[in-house]
Amino acid sequence: MQLTSADWMALALSPGIGPVRCGALLRGELDATAAAAVVAQAREAVTCRRVQRLLDWCAHNDTTLVTPADDDYPAVLAMIPDPPPMLFVRGDARLLTRPQIAVVGARRASRRGLADAGWVAGELTRAGLLVTSGLALGVDGAAHEAALAAGGFTVAVLGSGPDRIYPVRHLDLAARVRQRGALVTEFMPGMAPAPHHFPRRNRLISGLSLGVVVVEAAEHSGSLITARLAAAQGREVFAMPTTARDPGGRGCHRLIREGARLLTRIDDVLEELPPELCASLKPPSALPAETPDGAQAQNEEPLLALFDAEGSVFDELLLRSGLDAATLNARLFELELDGRVAREQQRWVRIL
Repeated sequence: MQLTSADWMALALSPGIGPVRCGALLRGELDATAAAAVVAQAREAVTCRRVQRLLDWCAHNDTTLVTPADDDYPAVLAMIPDPPPMLFVRGDARLLTRPQIAVVGARRASRRGLADAGWVAGELTRAGLLVTSGLALGVDGAAHEAALAAGGFTVAVLGSGPDRIYPVRHLDLAARVRQRGALVTEFMPGMAPAPHHFPRRNRLISGLSLGVVVVEAAEHSGSLITARLAAAQGREVFAMPTTARDPGGRGCHRLIREGARLLTRIDDVLEELPPELCASLKPPSALPAETPDGAQAQNEEPLLALFDAEGSVFDELLLRSGLDAATLNARLFELELDGRVAREQQRWVRIL
C-alpha cells in the first residue's frame, strides 16, 4: 500500500498508533485490508486542518518534515522495529541518507574521554563518514565539535521538539550543527526534554547509524542503552577501553565482554563496514578531479547503467545493483552531489 506524506503525518499524530505499528506498515507486514484500516483510523482521528497547521509551522520555522514517503527518509531507519513515522529536520535533510557512525558516551566525561571522543569523531569524518550523536554534554558535544573541526558533517538527534534545544549550554553548537549538518527529532514543536524521551532518542541515534562507538561509559550509563538498542537493530557496536580500575570505563569493558568490538584504531570500524561502502567514501578535503581544460573529470559509474530512461525507484536499483541499502544510498548521494543524478518525487533520474 503506497502511503502519502499526509497519511504518515496522520499516523504520527493519531493516538494509539505507535512506531511499532507504523514499522509494520512501512515494511509491508500488514495485509492490504489491515493496512487500509489503520490508515483510515488515523485519517479519521486527525483533521486536515491539524496537518496543515503543522506544515505551516515547519514552513515558518525553517524546518523540513520528513516521512517515509519522502526521498530523504533513510532506508536504514526504516529497517528498525519501531521507525518514526515523522521526523523534524533543521539543516540539510539530505544528510540523513549518508552513511553514519554514532559516537556516544558519558556526559561527565574525563579529559581522556573527551580527547578520545574528539579523536574517533575526527578520524571517522576524515574517512568520509558522517558522525551522529545526541548533542548532550560531554562525549556527544566533543564528537559534534570534532566532526565540524575536521570539515565534515554531523547529525544531532534531540530528545525534545525541534525548537527546544537541550542542554541550553549547547545553543551555539546546535546552531553550528544546523549550518553544517542537521538537527533531527521525532518530538513535536514545543515539547520540552523529558527523561522518558531519551531512550526514544537513543533508538534513533543507533537506527540512523551503521554502527555505534561508545566512549567512556559508567556501568549503568545511558550510553549502554544506545549500545543495546544498536545490537538489537543489527548494528555494529564498538567500545573504547580504559584502564582496569577506571570507573568511567566499566561500561565499555562490560560491552567488550558481551561481544562489542574493541576499538583502538579507526580501521576497527572500517573493517566492519561493507567494502563497497568504504570504497565509495570521500573525505571532506577530497575535491573533484579536474581535466587540463578545467572541466570535471567524470569517470563512468557502473550504477548509472542500471537506470531506466524515465528514472528508477530506490527498490529497483537495490535489486539490480545487488548493493545493500546503506551503500546504495551513499553512491546515489555522491552522484547527486556531482550533478549526475537527481531525485524527482519517488524516482532517481540520470542527468545526461
